[in-house]
Amino acid sequence: MSLGDEQGYTDYGDTGHTRTRLPEGDPYGGAPRRGGRRSSSRSLVTVVGVVVLLIAAIAFANRGDDASSDTPTNKQPQPKAAPTAPTGTKPVQTKTGTIPSGFPHTQQGAESAAANYAVALGSAEMFYRSSRDLILQAVITPSGVSSSEAAFDKAYTSAFSKSLGLNEDGTAPKGYTFVSRTSPIGTKVTEATTDAATVEVWCSGLLGLAGDKSTNPVTNSWFTITMKLEWAANDWKIITHSQKEGPAPVPGDDRAADANEMSKAVNEYGGFTYAR
Repeated sequence: MSLGDEQGYTDYGDTGHTRTRLPEGDPYGGAPRRGGRRSSSRSLVTVVGVVVLLIAAIAFANRGDDASSDTPTNKQPQPKAAPTAPTGTKPVQTKTGTIPSGFPHTQQGAESAAANYAVALGSAEMFYRSSRDLILQAVITPSGVSSSEAAFDKAYTSAFSKSLGLNEDGTAPKGYTFVSRTSPIGTKVTEATTDAATVEVWCSGLLGLAGDKSTNPVTNSWFTITMKLEWAANDWKIITHSQKEGPAPVPGDDRAADANEMSKAVNEYGGFTYAR
């Protein structure tokens, strides 16, 4: 969760005008669609509140990890960033639960791990304690699992769930579909040693509640997750991770899907295993 999660806009200056075509019917039972760079006051407050809470979740998870900033990884010269290009290497063939695992002990393996871990941390399963703990056990370095579980429990509260229109236990009300999905766009290694790497993952995310009378319709956001990884237990694992907004493209003029279309898409289209 994700964690998605999960949302500012890049200022492109005076580069022209963005056309916005509104749908024939109000999406999500009358809820306003975000057009261009503006939305209603209620939607803006809701989105900002969600962003703050999601970032707070990550901040909770990273408390007490400041000592890692003194590791040899951070003292290495920063390598030149390379574009994310196909290499022909097959994705991993194993999973821990539903999360890909067994990544190569290489820089490319670290990038693939970071991309897949971003998907897991931004998923709807992060909102339920049982599935959240399984995700953290799969992606966090073994020594940090317990503290991460406790930190995320403090962040994913019943109040947080209610702010998204969910029930207190994180489930969606009857007749609604909760959407929390992260899609990596690209990865970049900024620091690397034999057994450690810092990887940035540029992502697009969906978050909201699809339903005819939803006051929190599914919206799109753009953000970058930075993960510090170490080679542990024969795989790449997260030491710390953080998130920042953008870079976000100028919104297009696509017609907003209605509640039924969005629910159907989320239920029918599965995710990917990411690898270069």
